[in-house]
Amino acid sequence: MLKSALLFFVLLFSLSFVWVKGLLYPNTEPFESHVNLALRRTAHLLLKNAGDSTSRIAPVQHTDSQNFSVTVSQNFNYDALPKILDESLKIQGITQNYKVLILDCTTKVLELGYNSFDYKNKNEIACVGRSQTPKCYVLNLSFESLPAVPNSNLPVLALILSFTMLGFLYWQKTKVLPDITPKSELAEQRILFGNFSFDFDNLLLYSPDNQHTLTYREAKLLKIFASHQNQLLERDFIMKSVWEDEGIVVGRSLDVFVSRLRKILQADARVEIITVHGVGYKLQTP
Repeated sequence: MLKSALLFFVLLFSLSFVWVKGLLYPNTEPFESHVNLALRRTAHLLLKNAGDSTSRIAPVQHTDSQNFSVTVSQNFNYDALPKILDESLKIQGITQNYKVLILDCTTKVLELGYNSFDYKNKNEIACVGRSQTPKCYVLNLSFESLPAVPNSNLPVLALILSFTMLGFLYWQKTKVLPDITPKSELAEQRILFGNFSFDFDNLLLYSPDNQHTLTYREAKLLKIFASHQNQLLERDFIMKSVWEDEGIVVGRSLDVFVSRLRKILQADARVEIITVHGVGYKLQTP
């Protein structure tokens, strides 16, 4: 049951991720294609203005969703780049802010560059008027953000995220933690603590003067305490270890069974189940 629930919520999360990605970036392929065309047009005009109308334009490199680059093998007029590039992007319907970096093809050292915000709002371009050494350059275009989420998709996005979060919270609430008690210990016949000898397999607790027959839940709870003597155990761990096969854990059940065990353990004053308020219980033994 647990594995099925876990598989269901993993599947739900995966589908939600795909849906959310589709809503945030409803059609990234055309965006990439538009940037590709804009950069190729820019490279073409730069070479043409430099008197080169025959050189082949290298393919646009797409390193990730926000970075694109094209190699310009001939020297070009950097001062003409901002206007040509901005026009090329507008033709393709791209309005996002971007950064332009001009790198040396061989060393990848940054030689020139500017931010479109300065160009559009301040009409300022860094490095304009500086002389360029004739060589191969890489024109790198980096967008500050991808296309915005369409308003019509926001309600659907919120609904998907809500259902995914509710599913995750439900799984967190109902998941069962594995019993950390080693299987080899569960197979042992007796556990000794204080003056007691505990036979879990037969649900029997022996004291010097008496023999107690425990219920299955009492024995299982005592098994948890006896296997972790003088260790503070959290309530959630105890409840999930003892009542995991019932599916639903009621906190009051733990308190009732602890009370029963305390009465039985009164035969040895040195043994006591101590309550640590807000945390859990500890079986204190000599």
